[in-house]
Amino acid sequence: MEAQAVFEQIGDFAPAAPGEPRIVCVGDHASNAMPGDIDLGIASELLDQHIAVDIGVDGIVRRLARDHCMPAHVAKVSRLVIDLHREEDHPALVPVESDGHLVPGNIGANVEARIERFYRPYHEALARWLDQHAPHLILSIHSFTPALATSDEQRPWQVGLLFNEDDRAARHAIRLFEELGLTTGENEPYSGRDLNATMNRHAEAHDRPYCAIEIRQDLIATRADQARWAAMLADVAGRVALALR
Repeated sequence: MEAQAVFEQIGDFAPAAPGEPRIVCVGDHASNAMPGDIDLGIASELLDQHIAVDIGVDGIVRRLARDHCMPAHVAKVSRLVIDLHREEDHPALVPVESDGHLVPGNIGANVEARIERFYRPYHEALARWLDQHAPHLILSIHSFTPALATSDEQRPWQVGLLFNEDDRAARHAIRLFEELGLTTGENEPYSGRDLNATMNRHAEAHDRPYCAIEIRQDLIATRADQARWAAMLADVAGRVALALR
């Protein structure tokens, strides 16, 4: 897998009307693609499950780019190869276990080689892309399971907003999703104070407003659901961006 296959940049800005906010989206876990020369030693069906990919995200970001003029920067490699939404020194950057599943091919893996091959090209390209577009708002889109395989606890949230220190966009988005009747989590099902690597690096460090959005996977499993959520996200994002100006 060559460096250029680590990510894909979809769409571009149409000429904006005066005052129209520029919004982009990022999908760190949008792909379950596997390089041909890496064998994780897992059953092939696991590549279609949440441990390998954020189910539904690729369809949503492509619709946002195609139908709602929100360019997207998305991963083209599975999170099981390397988790692009972690810091370089994170112990689970190259996971040896995920939600109860052992990943034998990652035991003893050359982590630095994977960082150089996948991680740095992805983030360096994302940094250049964001500098080029100078967005008013970044959407970082992820999805989560209704429950983990290692837990009987059901997750009640339909959507969650994650943030670390900068909550200015998230506060507006939480209110708007709740007004739409959605059960909305604040730093749920994970806390952005613990898991916010991409937005810490590319948004908070540059004072760029962002919404890190987690959507429950059973709500975006079909193309129709993905189209509906893309339209809803575009509406909410547009209103958040205007409120911030």
